[in-house]
Amino acid sequence: MKTLTKILLATLLGASLLQAAAFEKVANVPETKVTLSSEKPLSTGSNTLKVTIADEKFKDAQVRIKVFMPTMSGMSEMVSESEAKSLGNGSFSVEVNLSMSGTWQVHIFITPSDGKKIRAKTSLNI
Repeated sequence: MKTLTKILLATLLGASLLQAAAFEKVANVPETKVTLSSEKPLSTGSNTLKVTIADEKFKDAQVRIKVFMPTMSGMSEMVSESEAKSLGNGSFSVEVNLSMSGTWQVHIFITPSDGKKIRAKTSLNI
């Protein structure tokens, strides 16, 4: 009975740690606050990211994201660019490919209906 209790407790603890491992990062730009998040921990390969823009005037904006790892000795630059799909109310979903572990630079290009493009920059580690 003690062994079963330990196994159950370990399983519950492991499941709660996986839930806590989701990704979220805020990129502040003068015009607004931009939050980049993922429901699952980031990993190499395809990842679905959510972009949330705080300011109401950007709710109907077009959003494009570029993730890249700059050129390093012996390796060329790696880039993944995607157009985000609107989820409504300033939230957007975008699929990016992170082809290897390391630090990736992230540029989020936001074009509101008035056409004045802004760029939010951040980075992420996998």
